Amino acid sequence: MLRHIHFFKDMSKGYMFYILCCSIFQAQLLYLSPSFFRGVRVVCVCESGNMLIGLVGPRCSGKRTVADFLVTRHHFTPLAVQGTEHTIRSFDDSAALLKFVTENWRSDFVTWDIDLGQIDQFKKRPFFLLVYVDAPVTVRYQRLCARDRSSLPLDSFVEKDDEAVFGVSMATANTAPTPRPSLCRARSTADLTITNSYTTLEALHTSIADLQLPNLERLRPSWDTYFMHLSDLAARRSNCMKRRVGCILVKDSRVLATGYNGTPRGLRNCNEGGCDRCNANAACGTGLDRCLCMHAEENALLEAGRGRVDVAGTVLYCNTCPCLGCAIKIIQVGIKEVVYSKSYGMDEMTAKVFKEAGVRLRQHSPPSMRLDTDSLVDEATVDQLGWLSPPQ
Repeated sequence: MLRHIHFFKDMSKGYMFYILCCSIFQAQLLYLSPSFFRGVRVVCVCESGNMLIGLVGPRCSGKRTVADFLVTRHHFTPLAVQGTEHTIRSFDDSAALLKFVTENWRSDFVTWDIDLGQIDQFKKRPFFLLVYVDAPVTVRYQRLCARDRSSLPLDSFVEKDDEAVFGVSMATANTAPTPRPSLCRARSTADLTITNSYTTLEALHTSIADLQLPNLERLRPSWDTYFMHLSDLAARRSNCMKRRVGCILVKDSRVLATGYNGTPRGLRNCNEGGCDRCNANAACGTGLDRCLCMHAEENALLEAGRGRVDVAGTVLYCNTCPCLGCAIKIIQVGIKEVVYSKSYGMDEMTAKVFKEAGVRLRQHSPPSMRLDTDSLVDEATVDQLGWLSPPQ
């Protein structure tokens, strides 16, 4: 059975690498022209063979529909607690279901039947992905009426919905709250949220396919994803008024140094008025000669020192594409690979000098990270500059 499809562009030759893995022990590498796949939609998905997707959400949000998609398209096995359908394996309680999945860890499972009070126990397991399925309350009410021909008034539906989501009702709203599991808490801890406001199954299926729910990156991050998340974490320390940027220097999958942008030590923080340029809300790329903020890349390079980073194999991860000023410093130090997540206003100039200096620049946007896709450079620019190169 086909389990994985990976593809990498070789921009220098106009070809693509395709790795087709038929099992965990077999792999075949093909070097094919894109014309070979003309008319074929290829989706890059890494199916785990060790995943339990738990679907939670309010009434008529479409949990079962999402589960059916995973069963049909990705061969997940449906599980339920005290289920009534003979075609679905059921268990006495959530603990028994979790025990079964743990003992059968080589398979993929999906359930829409989790005790909200047991979610914390599920989230301890490395194979569990919690997905919250939601939809506008009026849309869900219309679905209820169409499905069950219900005569339940809308206000009664909303009241019951509030009780399920928030754990309170009109009768108990003014009394001391009693701790109880609620969908509101489940939503806050979910790994992913699907907003199902679609009116057709085709539209919902397309949206789910684009999310790549079975992708292994959602359970255990790759090194690229891991270091990009660390870059985002470093950015949380930023005090720059303009944007948060974090940077990580990595050698042999070990962190050498971290950096984030902000004013130098000893000066007032940018967000406390330390940099007039940033506090004046200067446009991107303007007034940089008046900016007192050190960039994340600069801080990381200074922390590491040239003696530690001027070696082959050091990779710079940054949650934002380096500016031109940082790019020339990166080149001078000797770093040969830069990985970024979000775009910046100087990307084309940065890519141009990196290409001339032989520095590999690539973008990595992990599926678990919520990115502003409108800010990313379009594919035509990527192809023109040849940012993507084949795996080494």
